[in-house]
Amino acid sequence: MYDRQTPPGTPPPAEGGSAPPERLMRVAPLDLRQHRFRTVLRGFDKTEVVSMLTEAADDFEHALRENDRLRQDLVRVEALLVEHREREANLRNTLLTAQRLADEIKDAAQTEARLIVKEAQGRADLLLQKTQVRLEEVERDINEMRLRRRGVEGSLEASIQALYHALEFIRDQDRPDDKVLLHRPRAADAVPQQTRIGADTSRAADERG
Repeated sequence: MYDRQTPPGTPPPAEGGSAPPERLMRVAPLDLRQHRFRTVLRGFDKTEVVSMLTEAADDFEHALRENDRLRQDLVRVEALLVEHREREANLRNTLLTAQRLADEIKDAAQTEARLIVKEAQGRADLLLQKTQVRLEEVERDINEMRLRRRGVEGSLEASIQALYHALEFIRDQDRPDDKVLLHRPRAADAVPQQTRIGADTSRAADERG
C-alpha cells in the first residue's frame, strides 16, 4: 500500500521535452489520517507515528491544493496565451491588410497623378498650339495694316502733291503780268485767252480731285 512508483524527491522523467504524465496518487491525505497500524512487540511509539502521519497529511493536502491551484493557473495562462496568439494573428492579418490597402492606394494615387500630369500636358500643348495660331493671325493682321497704312500714306502724299500743284497754279494765275498791254485786246483774241484760262482752271480742279 505504501509502495511508490518513484523514490521521494526524484522528479519524473520528461519524454521528448513534453510535460510529464500525471502521476497516479496511491495515498490520499485522508488515508494518512485514518489509517491505524497494527501493534507489534517493540514497535514504534503510536503517538509519534500518528503525529508524524498527521503532519505529513497536512503537508500532502497543502501540496495537493497548491498543485490544483497551479494547474488552474496553468489552464488560465494557456487560455490567455491562446487568446494572445489569436489577437496576434488578427493583428498581423490587420497589418497585412492595411499594408496591402496602403499599397493599392499608393498605386492608385500614382496612376491618377500620372493621368493628371498627362492631361495637363495635353491641355498645355493644345493651348500652345492655339496661342501660336493666334500669334500668326495677329502678325498677318499687323502686316496687312502696315500695307494699308502705306497705301493710305501714298494716297495722302499724292493728294497733298496735287493740292500743292493746284495752289501753285492758282498763285501763278493771281500774279500780274510784267507786260501790261496799253490797249484793250480784240474780242477775237480775248475769247481764246478766256478759253485757255478756263481750261487751265478745270485742269487744276481735276488735279485737286
